[in-house]
Amino acid sequence: MNKSIREKALRLQDAVKRFCSEEMPAALLDKAHRHQVLDKADYVQWMQLLQQKGWVAGHWPEEHGGQQWSSLERFVFEDELARQGCPWIIPFGVKYVGPVIYSFGSEKQKKRFLPGILSTEEFWAQGYSEPNAGSDLAGLKTQAVRDGDHYVVTGQKIWTTYAQWADWLFCLVRTSNDGKPQSGISFLLIDMKSPGITVNPIHTMDGYHHVNEVWLDNVRVPVENLVGEEGKGWNYAKFLLKNERTAGAIVGQAWHVLDRLKKLAREPRADGSRLLDEPLMRQRIAGFELRFIALQEVAYQAVEAMVEGTDNGGEASIIKIRGTELYQEVSEALVEALGPAGIAFDVEALHQAGMPPLGPDDAGGILKEHFYNRAATIFGGSSEIQRNIIAKMVLGL
Repeated sequence: MNKSIREKALRLQDAVKRFCSEEMPAALLDKAHRHQVLDKADYVQWMQLLQQKGWVAGHWPEEHGGQQWSSLERFVFEDELARQGCPWIIPFGVKYVGPVIYSFGSEKQKKRFLPGILSTEEFWAQGYSEPNAGSDLAGLKTQAVRDGDHYVVTGQKIWTTYAQWADWLFCLVRTSNDGKPQSGISFLLIDMKSPGITVNPIHTMDGYHHVNEVWLDNVRVPVENLVGEEGKGWNYAKFLLKNERTAGAIVGQAWHVLDRLKKLAREPRADGSRLLDEPLMRQRIAGFELRFIALQEVAYQAVEAMVEGTDNGGEASIIKIRGTELYQEVSEALVEALGPAGIAFDVEALHQAGMPPLGPDDAGGILKEHFYNRAATIFGGSSEIQRNIIAKMVLGL
């Protein structure tokens, strides 16, 4: 690994630690640490705070407003923010559609959309999954029929995160039914204020409104909002999904949850005993730590291979599988460690300050995260699909 790249990554990691301890607004950090519900204003504040540091899209090329971070710098940045318990970086603009636009979009699209993504003045949502085309994305049915200078789009998208806040939807649509399913897919940018769009909430098991179903009924989209070439959307989708699955935050989030478990295990209970004094709990925590160390090493090696161009294409899937599954296991252990407080789930406590009925003041947030992250092994490509990718890319099956 190039020594200067590693040194730059470590300097960035130190800067993130200082930022979290010295510059992060206390109210926002406390809300994030308690896993309370963050609203749109919270995320706008967070993203704009990162942009003031030049970090919100540090992985972008300099000519488009980024700092041209290496993959290692980007991984370290996201990993450290997650370890510090900071809010999620909403990915749909800065991580997903932004790179697609500056890599494949027209000059007009770059000028129109990239500044609003960087400033978080425009929110984006991702229109990929459909009721019968989630992991099997090539089976999508949403149609876009050319009508003069517009496409007329009809179909349904589902599990669309924060579509209720979105100004724009980047959407995979079918512009042709000829040939292989992948060859007829195109990539459109759709204004969410367009007539014919209906957003219906889907309340997840944590009691919160994260995701939605989006109905498109004869929505007219200007042809100039087509990214790249018609029928090439599958290539752009694969480019985007690689960015999605390489995210370093899963490792950092998992470490953060494990740190909370260890803290809880050290606290005296009503009878003066501690969970950490129980051999099985110590063994369980030690096992988690060993697996985390292994995951972290694999993640860093994978990212370094990507920087050097020696990756085999399966690294991102390996990180996704091991990271999400381990994350879920540690979350389960943390909920179990709450004891009776892990039974009562006070949704209202997630929206306002105040003590939940039982246990520590972040008990409700711990449960919310546990419930929501049951989906971590599904979203971004299910674990089954990731194993198929590994079999193909690494084993040649």
